[in-house]
Amino acid sequence: MKKFNISIIKGDGIGPEIVNEAIKVLNSISLKLDFRLDYKYYLMGGIAYDEVGNPLPQDTIDGVLDSDACLFGAIGGPKWDNLHSDLRPESGLLRFRDTMQTFANLRPAITYDELLNSSTLKSEVIKGVDLLVVRELIGGIYFGKPRGNDGQKAYNTMVYTKDEVKRIAHKAFALAMSRNKKICSVDKANVLEVSKLWRDTVNEVSNDYPEVTLSHMYIDNACMQVVKDPRQFDVILTSNIFGDILSDTTAQVVGSIGLLPSASIGVNTSIYEPIHGSAPDIIGKGIANPIATILSASMMLKYSLKEKKASILIENSIKNVLKDGYRTKDIASFKEDGIKVLTTCEMGDMIVKYIENS
Repeated sequence: MKKFNISIIKGDGIGPEIVNEAIKVLNSISLKLDFRLDYKYYLMGGIAYDEVGNPLPQDTIDGVLDSDACLFGAIGGPKWDNLHSDLRPESGLLRFRDTMQTFANLRPAITYDELLNSSTLKSEVIKGVDLLVVRELIGGIYFGKPRGNDGQKAYNTMVYTKDEVKRIAHKAFALAMSRNKKICSVDKANVLEVSKLWRDTVNEVSNDYPEVTLSHMYIDNACMQVVKDPRQFDVILTSNIFGDILSDTTAQVVGSIGLLPSASIGVNTSIYEPIHGSAPDIIGKGIANPIATILSASMMLKYSLKEKKASILIENSIKNVLKDGYRTKDIASFKEDGIKVLTTCEMGDMIVKYIENS
């Protein structure tokens, strides 16, 4: 029997609720397909600061590095907003990504026919959307120095080296080769020097992938096009801050940010997490959508553990659950007949049931 060591970081807010449901699904799928998952739990974020005074304890770093992959919930909340910047949960997350060297953030956005009414966009615009945002995750303005704020003037620095751009571009082109062989690289090369280097380097890398069609788009136009005609995209390649903006924009396309998973592929390990935040306003209400976290766990099975059959079975079970009218509150449209609204825990249970009966 194959065995895998999985590090678990539940984090803050709704993190524990949604991760618990993903673990429930992982336990079911591993039992069904005869492999073993061993979990170890670690602290990060506000809860880590509360317990040990550090949003990213060394024990967490060591534990995640020693695992086959990490499943992560969410961090942050208003409770910690007034801490010094180095102690806030978000600073721990940035250091975590940098330490793990998770340079490639993969954020798929796929629409389900059963949820077309959950989006405010017209169903004929979003039907059949299947795009992948490939976001560079450990460079750019979030990590660039110098940076500072003296109360009168604040500044940040956007920096990319040619090698950093080549690394993420090769990852995006390789992914495009397994999809529809189209890449749109998003930048702001008309006004930013760093984007000019980005575009030149992506063009250079494209020579190694003659089968892939490459186009370029400015970030402002890209945001408009993702909402106007999302089906035109296959793989979107972009920088850290632009990828952050674009991938959240795709939430409006699919109908809820509670449906969007992500994989952060790294040099040292890989991290799998939903793209939504800790949602402190709905903690403990049982209405958080666990599907994005469960899909993140599915991506973990596919990319890190190479259990593709398990990943496909989870995805198909989610599709069938939605097809049969089961929803969490955020994706429930009462314009449809036969909709059954489930709690967070009930949605996890229902997906497990469909896995077991598949």
